[in-house]
Amino acid sequence: KKVMKWTSLLIIPFVIASGEDSYTSKCEVVKGRILDGCIKQISELSATLDSSTPIQGLGAKCDEILNAALDDFSSSAPPSTSDPTLSSLYDKSLLSLESSISSPLHVLYLRQLSLLRERAITKYKQSSKSESSEYEAMVEADDYFTTAAEDSTRSNGEPWDYESERRNLQGVLNEMASQSKKVAQVKINASQQQSTAMQYLQMQQQQIQQMQMQLYGQSSPWNVGFAYRVPDTNINLQGSHQQGRTSFQMSCVPDEYANMLGPNGFTNGVGPGNLGVSVNVNL
Repeated sequence: KKVMKWTSLLIIPFVIASGEDSYTSKCEVVKGRILDGCIKQISELSATLDSSTPIQGLGAKCDEILNAALDDFSSSAPPSTSDPTLSSLYDKSLLSLESSISSPLHVLYLRQLSLLRERAITKYKQSSKSESSEYEAMVEADDYFTTAAEDSTRSNGEPWDYESERRNLQGVLNEMASQSKKVAQVKINASQQQSTAMQYLQMQQQQIQQMQMQLYGQSSPWNVGFAYRVPDTNINLQGSHQQGRTSFQMSCVPDEYANMLGPNGFTNGVGPGNLGVSVNVNL
């Protein structure tokens, strides 16, 4: 009797353990089938992000994938009846399934936020180059990111938060605005320095003119110049009268076009063809 009693005590735990293992195995088979289908859907969404294209309504799509998986598990998994041990195994398998799907979905969410942040920065750059102010460009970029991030966030289940990415975006925009102001200030300073240099040159020019007036008297408003080539010679005569000063120059330069003008050159006398005169009057 004692032997039979000990034998029964050894068999009962083995039977119970075998029942639990069988139930767990059935749950794992259902979970594996559901995960395979979810992975295909997640891969399609990931391919969209790989092409640098934001996913419209990502939050709703993630909720749909996860809720459909949980509903499928609830209807396909073996019933746990009223056995507390099997109920515990059922809940454990369900939570494991939810975690296995939620983790890659959250990775998609983070990738989406990163892509939206880059697009917001691009929008800021485009707006800041237009007539919009730096503040308006920052507000427009932040509104774009907030709206798109809210559309990408799940409304049910595990809470997803985009505030960290938003603060990072605002920090980048503030830094870019600060750099833009510095560049604008450098341009303003360069323009002011150029203006100062021009004023200095104008002042020097005025001083030179005043010195010329003191040395040569009041300059004449007339500027006259003339040039004359003596016929059949290489002698050129040039004269000018500018700012009250008269200059005269004589040079001997061969006429490069003499062979094209006939045996006597252009003309034998002084005329409009070989006498150049220019007159400028400064008022």
